[in-house]
Amino acid sequence: MREVRDAFRRFWPLTRGDRKWLAVIVACVVVAALAETASILLFAQLTDHALRTGSPAAFWGPAAAWLGVAALGALVGYLGNSLATWTAERFVLRLRAKVFRHVQDMPPHFFQKHRRGDLVERLTGDVEAIEQMVVSGVVGTVAAAFSALFYSAAALWLRWDLALVTFVLAPLFLLAARRFAGRIRTASQDERVADGSITSVVEESLANVVLTQAYNRRRAEERLLEREARAWMKASVRGARLGEMYEQFVEVVETVCVLTVIGLGVWEISAGRMTLGQLLAFAAFIGYLYPPVRNLGQLGLTLTAATAGAQRLGEILDAEPAVTDPAEPLAPWPVRGRVGFHGVSFGYPGAARASVSDLSFSADPGELIVVTGPSGAGKSTTAKLLTRFYDPLSGVITLDGVPLPHLGLDFLREHVALLPQETLILNGTVRENIACGRPGASEADIERAARAAAAHDFVTALPEGYDTHVAPGTAALSGGQLKRITIARAMLRAAPVLVLDEPTAGLDSVAARQVVQPLRRLMSGRTTIMITHDLTLAPDADRVLVMDEGRLVEAGTHAELMAWGGVYARLAGPPGAATVGPGMLGLH
Repeated sequence: MREVRDAFRRFWPLTRGDRKWLAVIVACVVVAALAETASILLFAQLTDHALRTGSPAAFWGPAAAWLGVAALGALVGYLGNSLATWTAERFVLRLRAKVFRHVQDMPPHFFQKHRRGDLVERLTGDVEAIEQMVVSGVVGTVAAAFSALFYSAAALWLRWDLALVTFVLAPLFLLAARRFAGRIRTASQDERVADGSITSVVEESLANVVLTQAYNRRRAEERLLEREARAWMKASVRGARLGEMYEQFVEVVETVCVLTVIGLGVWEISAGRMTLGQLLAFAAFIGYLYPPVRNLGQLGLTLTAATAGAQRLGEILDAEPAVTDPAEPLAPWPVRGRVGFHGVSFGYPGAARASVSDLSFSADPGELIVVTGPSGAGKSTTAKLLTRFYDPLSGVITLDGVPLPHLGLDFLREHVALLPQETLILNGTVRENIACGRPGASEADIERAARAAAAHDFVTALPEGYDTHVAPGTAALSGGQLKRITIARAMLRAAPVLVLDEPTAGLDSVAARQVVQPLRRLMSGRTTIMITHDLTLAPDADRVLVMDEGRLVEAGTHAELMAWGGVYARLAGPPGAATVGPGMLGLH
């Protein structure tokens, strides 16, 4: 039970805004249990004074009281159950938002470690399991406890000696629940892990359906899904069997209790020490008593199973973001766009070697700096450091001379726009994809950015224009067109510093030419750091930085580096090999 207490202690604070409603729900539960108890006592009165004697006059009073109590119990039960459902869903919304907000702050390597499908399962099934523990579990425990208390008190009031005899069997429910708890928790944990694996397999398979079809991997994907599904089935069946075993055991115990009560009651009636109404009421109280006691045991199993979800969510919430806002960020100022790397070194968590070592360079407002080098040289890491997905292990990065950790993350990323290597498209309209560059932008601003990105003409030619729905991997637009939409998004951002990570990656020569002019307009007047293998864009750069194994090995203009005949000259290849052509960016 220690795991249950720890999980409850961790997630209970999320009920802070709804505790007054939980108190109202508890009050409804108490009133409903009292109403049920009163109904049984009124039934006994009807049996002894109306049914046994056949007196109509003795019927109307208890019948009216019973109806009133039943109506009150129904009304209170409806209000309590409705409010409990509303409160539970509010808790789910709050917890899911907390976990999702935390996940959004995680660094890129976190998402390489955790499969997306598994994260989805944690944000859905595991969150709902926590609700079963913290909200529904509390309400259910209170309801079962008060019901058991009232029914026990009424049974003791009717015949305390018979009640004590039947109470002896009550601990069997709790002992059975304790016996089954550990195995049910293990089965639940295995089932939730398998749920996440199934979701991951389906999500990854659908995302890579072209690869699956092209390489005849359909059967391999089916086998993979079957393997994960079988693991889920085994865990699910094991959990169901344990739960059913508990239920059937409880049914047998309840039957023994009822038969004991009836047998003792027959003996008491025959001896004249008990009336038929008292026996029926006593049997009803005992019959109503054991379900709450059984529910208390079942709630123990539910709470135990929920700890599996709590542990999985705890793994996410315990993961620390790579960067955080400073306690007192500097006040905003008109950013000019001077960027500086000063002795920066960085290595990814768990990596064998540093990705960047003692990197130093600067970029003045309006300059174009091209960063190139072999694959794995640390080029893209500089983009992640400048946009502060990570902080350097040593050294400092500055914006207008201010170290980045002194700036609020929102302020930094408003002034340093990233155009990543992947053409990232949201599931929404073209307008929404462009507008996310600056939320709240006007229609005129969106269209102006699209025109500057050479996207307006093909967008307006679409069936629904800017309202055309697009999604990741859409075939409705070409790679070059999608790239221009992302350029329009960056243009709308209007940040003084621009980071381009392989802006022509994945595009053929025709598509590359189509994005060159939009890129030129995007870079104009901005401090631009372009990370690229496409060295046909390098002749127009103010400086070219060549990285190798995380270190800056060469720096200079295109002409200077070609004349030196070093790493850059080997990467650039023979003169005249360019497909885009020197000067096409038109920056000089």
